[in-house]
Amino acid sequence: MINKIIRIGTRESQLAVWQANTVRELLAGYGYESELVYIKSEGDTDLKTPLYEIGVQGIFTKALDIALLNDEIDIAVHSMKDVPTILAKGVMQAAVLPRANQLDILVPGPGYTGNATGATINIATSSIRRKAQWLNRYPESTIDNLRGNVNTRLRKVAESNWYGAIFAAAGLERIGLRPSDSISLDWMLPAPAQGAIVVVCKQGDDYCAEACYKMNDRHTEICTKAERDFLRVLMGGCSTPISSFARVADGYVVFAGNILSRDGKQKREIDLKVPLGKADELGYMAGNALLQNGGQAILDGIKEAGI
Repeated sequence: MINKIIRIGTRESQLAVWQANTVRELLAGYGYESELVYIKSEGDTDLKTPLYEIGVQGIFTKALDIALLNDEIDIAVHSMKDVPTILAKGVMQAAVLPRANQLDILVPGPGYTGNATGATINIATSSIRRKAQWLNRYPESTIDNLRGNVNTRLRKVAESNWYGAIFAAAGLERIGLRPSDSISLDWMLPAPAQGAIVVVCKQGDDYCAEACYKMNDRHTEICTKAERDFLRVLMGGCSTPISSFARVADGYVVFAGNILSRDGKQKREIDLKVPLGKADELGYMAGNALLQNGGQAILDGIKEAGI
């Protein structure tokens, strides 16, 4: 007999609440009652420090992990790309929802001219990964820091003189804020697990684990595992420009990954394809192959620079 009200922990941003309500609706469809519990995170309160200067591992998940382990909530909902590759002790992955648009997009600013090639332009992003890939393609550009939730960042773009700012497509699309003139950056490889939502619960909480697994999308789970394993092998965080994307096609998992120097001048890429049933070690295979093919030298350069 289902009688427990599942407490869903969420950050307070519009996007985070949208994600939590999506999980709430899915649980209701399976006959589970739930309610939202709002938790503030350090990542929401510090809007000036670039992400890589904060203790990046779990910056948007730590507060929810603490609430979960303190029994203030029963499950937590995250953008999966924000979640550390190693979960907090006592926390387990309960479900990965079907992935949305994984691409990054350019939202044009007042300084947009339509042609970035060879031009000295200002682009806004707080992501080291996006910065490195943009500079690799458009080395004449300068990059300005842009922090805040999606609403705040969109407002800052409108008030700026920037050529444009880079956003995750999924975040804007989910809450109906993607501008009609935004441009898909299909050449830019996304962050590992970008576009995916993950639900976590406490280890040993069989009730919540069983409830959440009903909404799990197996293909998204397999692909995001490969991407996050790749990130883990390369020991990457927000300070290291590492990208990866895996997709299921015709019974195979097709994987693409890269690592760049932070200035975008150096780049190493990897592409692999394995049968769907043999994808469990794909991310590790890709990561180790990339390290042996020039990736280690880029990592060493980042470490030597002390950043």
